[in-house]
Amino acid sequence: MERIVVTDRLSGTAPEIDAVVLVGGKGSRLRPLTLSAAKPMLPTAGVPYLEHLLSRIRVAGIRHVVLGTSYRAETFEDYFGDGSEFGLDLEYVVEDEPLGTGGGIRNVYDRLRHDHAMVFNGDVLSGVDLRAVLQTHIECRADVTLHLVRVPDPRAFGCVPTDDDGRVLGFLEKTDEPPTDQINAGCYVFRREVIAGIPQGVSVSVERDTFPALLTAGATVVGHIDAGYWLDLGTPMAYVQGSADLVAGVAPTAALPKAQAHDLDRLVLTGAQVDPNATVLGGSTIGSGARVDAQAFVRGSVVMDDAQIGSGARVESSVLGRGARVGAGAVLVGVVVGDGAVIGAGCELLDGARVWPGTELPAGSIRFSAGE
Repeated sequence: MERIVVTDRLSGTAPEIDAVVLVGGKGSRLRPLTLSAAKPMLPTAGVPYLEHLLSRIRVAGIRHVVLGTSYRAETFEDYFGDGSEFGLDLEYVVEDEPLGTGGGIRNVYDRLRHDHAMVFNGDVLSGVDLRAVLQTHIECRADVTLHLVRVPDPRAFGCVPTDDDGRVLGFLEKTDEPPTDQINAGCYVFRREVIAGIPQGVSVSVERDTFPALLTAGATVVGHIDAGYWLDLGTPMAYVQGSADLVAGVAPTAALPKAQAHDLDRLVLTGAQVDPNATVLGGSTIGSGARVDAQAFVRGSVVMDDAQIGSGARVESSVLGRGARVGAGAVLVGVVVGDGAVIGAGCELLDGARVWPGTELPAGSIRFSAGE
């Protein structure tokens, strides 16, 4: 396994580092999918999203990982255990009350073993070189280093300007005229002493409280800036896109599962049935036990385990929950269907429709067009 090669150029030694992953959120924007699963545990290119992130942490040479959990906390340990099967040493810390991003980081302080910790938001898909982020942190003797990503349109985000040496100058709210295209990408490296200074047991925002306070106090806060792949998986369409990008190799991972079929267009897991006359493309994932019937067309979608797509149905940029069924000739574009829901034959659902788990829509009962 590849080991971390970052060194402190003054001491010549490689720093030991912990990883902290914040996975406590309820994922409200992804409902109804998150009614039955924590957001980081949603199947993404065949495995829980968190497994992709942990694979990149492992490849970067980091072994000790602390998960800060809250919502459906038990599901993380049930799946990952002590981490040994994934080449990691995992620990879990549960928030009894929501503590925010800063409070969540402080809440795991007692489990940290080393002088530095790399912290991840558990719903961001990124292609950044994690070892390069750590190298920036060590070389700059930083108190905190932020991964900053350049985006084409930063108006929807708070901006983080830096000077010519990479020192962070401020944390700005959303504006129609942003002074920089650099945004906070949700990955940080902290000196352990800085984490100790975050108030304990109260809700703290690392973005609104901790970082601005560090700047005011004269701390060394620097940015590691890149323009690589980055995606916030917080919405259904972003989740679908992220899964497709993992399948296609656009987003990096070392956790794609073994499958009966995988190319840049599709990932068909072992146990799935795809009729030879069906079309599956666009980075779609077909889960184990799922079935895609003849003449069905599936593009850029996540079809979870045991779901069924009837003959001649069209499913694009959509998510079908576990055990969901889509009837013959139905059309779904940009739709989320919860676990066990049934979309009757000939229904047409478009552009943001969400069907709650267990709901049954009779054949032809809903259309977004007049039909024939």
